[in-house]
Amino acid sequence: MDVAKERQIPIRVGVNSGSLEKEILKKYGAVTAEGLVESALKQVQTIEEMGYDNLVISIKSSDVLMCIKAHELIAKKTDYPLHVGITESGSVVQGSIKSAVGLGNILYQGIGDTIRVSLTGAPVEEVRAAKLILKTLGLRKGGVTVVSCPTCGRTQIDLIGLAGKVEKLVEDMDADIKVAVMGCVVNGPGEAKDADVAIAGGKGEGLLIKKGEVIRKVPEEELLNVLKEELGAWKNDC
Repeated sequence: MDVAKERQIPIRVGVNSGSLEKEILKKYGAVTAEGLVESALKQVQTIEEMGYDNLVISIKSSDVLMCIKAHELIAKKTDYPLHVGITESGSVVQGSIKSAVGLGNILYQGIGDTIRVSLTGAPVEEVRAAKLILKTLGLRKGGVTVVSCPTCGRTQIDLIGLAGKVEKLVEDMDADIKVAVMGCVVNGPGEAKDADVAIAGGKGEGLLIKKGEVIRKVPEEELLNVLKEELGAWKNDC
């Protein structure tokens, strides 16, 4: 405590659904949002009584709805910064979805100051998911947004594989642009009109589209390379 005071280092008060005090569990009969909040504020009060108030509060649960409710409650009771996350959320796919739902709901209400996406996977996947959540909510700028249509009866290319390759291609680009990957040349140009650059596949061929205008028709196998060249021009302009 003395060192924290001397160096003005924030202390994080952390509570999660697996660490509630026995008396709080007994009071509420189970782990609840109210119990998480009460536990956190009780610890905050203890530290305040020791003469320190440079604090950050973190209340986490693997239960998404409980976590949302707990943050709604605590935001009304304190002005301390809140570190937000869904703990033990699971694998990259499952955890990313749970984190997006939970963090998205909380952050959209204007609650939260810092976030952590907790995944059972490589740390870089946590960062990617966190960046995408913030970008989707309009809380972070920069980076390419990729949109792609679902497969349908008109799709005559490997749309799933192509969309995956495009996401990989742009994952490290800082350009603040939207890229669309469309599965057919019938609806593709219209559906991609709000994208900065797009590709749309057809039977053995495809289109390069900019701002809704068809620029080139190319063989299907050249679509990715054509897009790569176009994105290279965007990158150089940034």
